[in-house]
Amino acid sequence: MDINDYVAEEIAKYQGIAFPVKSSLIRRFFVTKLKWQKMHPNPDDEFSMPEVGPSARIISNYENKYRTMDKGKHLDDDEVPEPIIVEKMHPDGYMIINGHHRWGACVLINRKHCEVKIVNLTQEYDVLKMIENCKHTKRVSFDLDEVVFCKDEKNSEKKLGFPYSLFFKQRIRKGIPALFYFLKKNGYDIWVYSSEYYSFDTIKRLMKCYHADVDGVVTGMKVLAKRDGNSKLKKAVAEKYRYTLNITDNSIIKISGGSNDFIDREIESTNASWSDEVMKIVKELDEEG
Repeated sequence: MDINDYVAEEIAKYQGIAFPVKSSLIRRFFVTKLKWQKMHPNPDDEFSMPEVGPSARIISNYENKYRTMDKGKHLDDDEVPEPIIVEKMHPDGYMIINGHHRWGACVLINRKHCEVKIVNLTQEYDVLKMIENCKHTKRVSFDLDEVVFCKDEKNSEKKLGFPYSLFFKQRIRKGIPALFYFLKKNGYDIWVYSSEYYSFDTIKRLMKCYHADVDGVVTGMKVLAKRDGNSKLKKAVAEKYRYTLNITDNSIIKISGGSNDFIDREIESTNASWSDEVMKIVKELDEEG
């Protein structure tokens, strides 16, 4: 089989009729393998573009790894191919979000099943609906992976109990629930962002388990920008909010809605007092108007 011809056929087959749909939590949790025939290339990915296309070298490398695994031979953990990230699509099957070369290798060796992770990425209409449903005219935004999640147990909130620990492996930074409570109390909508391929509804549930409710969740940001652009979203945010506070590990940037004006305040604190320092700075910025 020529992988380039097969990709072109798949793109043509679903051109103009395919779009992402939501997959149930149960299916996302329990389905970990799919036949390669059930997965379809993403027309927006470079892999599917004739002027770029698949890399024969990368596919060959994955072919060797999969053959080794299927023979029951050992691969080091860092050599085992990661699951292919997919989202359910209409009219059938799943669209590949990340892992086209892994899928291509499975196609060429006619592998019976491929390891997958099914996600519900944020779509443009999801974001617009969240903005419409938000109640306030001030907003804060956090990067999930860089700011909210925490791998250091000493500086993270207590691990979730059973059965939530089965579904949610992430720990969140100590003080985040108290900080979110403070922000809500002071009239802010809370938004979290990630370029990772989390399901947006899963993140909402996870945060709720930690008593840290959020108003907006945007995941797979690169995919969203590529698929839908961001001019409509930027306009909606600018019309909704007077200003946004972008909170990072070491600074708070106050950005006025609909303009390029901003104020940058440094966060001078240790991990233990980070949330308290953030609250103080937010209060000062509020008083400044």
